[in-house]
Amino acid sequence: MSPRNVIIIGSGPAGLTAAVYTARANLAPLVIEGEPSSTSDQPGGQLMLTTDVENYPGFPEGVLGPDLMMRFRDQAERFGAEYLTAKVTAIDFSARPFTVWVGDDQHQADAIIVSTGAQSLMLGLEAESRLIGHGLSTCATCDGFFFRGQEIGVVGGGDSALEEALFLTKFASKVTILHRRDSLRASKIMQERAFANERIEFLWDSVVTDLLGEESLTGVEVENVQTGVRSTLPVSGLFVAIGHRPNTDLFKGVLDMEDNGYLITQAGSTATNVEGVFASGDVQDHTYRQAITAAGSGCMAAIDVERWLEATRHH
Repeated sequence: MSPRNVIIIGSGPAGLTAAVYTARANLAPLVIEGEPSSTSDQPGGQLMLTTDVENYPGFPEGVLGPDLMMRFRDQAERFGAEYLTAKVTAIDFSARPFTVWVGDDQHQADAIIVSTGAQSLMLGLEAESRLIGHGLSTCATCDGFFFRGQEIGVVGGGDSALEEALFLTKFASKVTILHRRDSLRASKIMQERAFANERIEFLWDSVVTDLLGEESLTGVEVENVQTGVRSTLPVSGLFVAIGHRPNTDLFKGVLDMEDNGYLITQAGSTATNVEGVFASGDVQDHTYRQAITAAGSGCMAAIDVERWLEATRHH
């Protein structure tokens, strides 16, 4: 089988926008979109964990994350994008055409766009795997509804933590923000909103050391980092908002990345250190991390691929 023009790995806003543009350029992209069972690389990316997206231009009433991703997907399909719902298990970028494996199946392409996104960081506690979805969550907009009239906690001190906390005050009777320092990293406007909200309380200099409850969360054990004193916070929900990790394990030792694992792209371009391999979206952006910026960089990657293929084929 002759190699394809381009394979896109990942199907969040970046991957699907790249698919729309490469498909419209008659490049017939193959999008390998991840597996539904996995939180780190499910089709549609992190937006599948988000209910209301209210900041995506063109949707004045807001749009559901999964609906937005379905629209992206259908649009790319209309122009000839193909989808494979599977997880990429190995890659070989040492020679062109590049090879991408899904289990034992090989797929080859002259160019690659990596749009594998990022995932939420967790606390690293043993009880997490038992209680995720049973009181423990990384997504307030997905799960806030279940905590009507209850007391809940949010871990973190950045914009996303405060955003989660403010959203949760719509449902919870009280939201306690637990932060390991005595001041927040969040922007001033977010801090002002949080401090002004009577349902939000702050537990400073505190880390969560254990999650309580067998079947569902009944409370969290908290340690004061200054005094070492431990106490129990009786919450029935805990939302973790402490940052993200890019899904780049597959590319270690092949593509250049920063110490935190984010892929490095050339200035003013989506090109990686391997000629013919491009990266877009949250996998290479830890500054903005928005659906709209991911989509924008997906468009850039598609145009970069189109121009690069054109140039290499004419030499």
